[in-house]
Amino acid sequence: MSHMFRVISANLNGIRSAVSKGFLDWLAEQNADFICVQELKAQAADLSPEMQQPAGYQGYFHYAEKKGYSGVGIYARRQPDQIIEGLGVPEIDAEGRYIELVFGNFSIISIYLPSGSSGEHRQTAKFHFMEHFYRHLAELAQCGREVILCGDWNIAHQEIDLKNWKGNLKNSGFLPEERAWLTRVFNELAWVDVYRRLYPDATGDAYTWWSNRGQAWAKNVGWRIDYQIATPGIAETAQAASIYKTQRFSDHAPLVMDYTWSL
Repeated sequence: MSHMFRVISANLNGIRSAVSKGFLDWLAEQNADFICVQELKAQAADLSPEMQQPAGYQGYFHYAEKKGYSGVGIYARRQPDQIIEGLGVPEIDAEGRYIELVFGNFSIISIYLPSGSSGEHRQTAKFHFMEHFYRHLAELAQCGREVILCGDWNIAHQEIDLKNWKGNLKNSGFLPEERAWLTRVFNELAWVDVYRRLYPDATGDAYTWWSNRGQAWAKNVGWRIDYQIATPGIAETAQAASIYKTQRFSDHAPLVMDYTWSL
């Protein structure tokens, strides 16, 4: 018997900041099975009991070693069979970018790809991450489980995925190499961009991030860089997706997706 299965992905740009803006209150009303969060900008000692265990959930986290930086987590209603932190590459894992919860024949993953926008050295680190991550995605695709990867991928895939695509062709997040890499993830490894499966032509409604510069939010000059990317079996059960913009918890908006699938 399948039931509605809700998964939320949200880059919080600081969990303490997002919670102060009402994120956990909003979460309590969503009836989600899993909430994947990114950019915690916090360590374990910084999290209140409510941040670690919101009502009805247990939080699982992969923190960055550097204070106030990166970090990912997943809130789940039940205990996983296995928790996997990191990709097994020390310099990547020090940044707290990957956590996977395994439940029998299903995995849910919260992922935060590096941003390359702060300079050449970070773009190099991003390409390094993508190289390792591609191999990991190839293995995951063959693991025999249904998998949903939620997170901030820091790449807009196509021209319809950002407002000002012409002005960003040479900028991190929309470089030809980054876009081609994502195309390979979909075409060669058969991962499914679930939002695009549901809404192939959506433009402005699809954006999940807006720069804090200028009037980006007010004018909806946004980017779609937050995704739920899934194995084909579970991707086919996706019924609806929405991007929650009524309240702002962060410079990103939560991506809410409903599947008809039973765990």
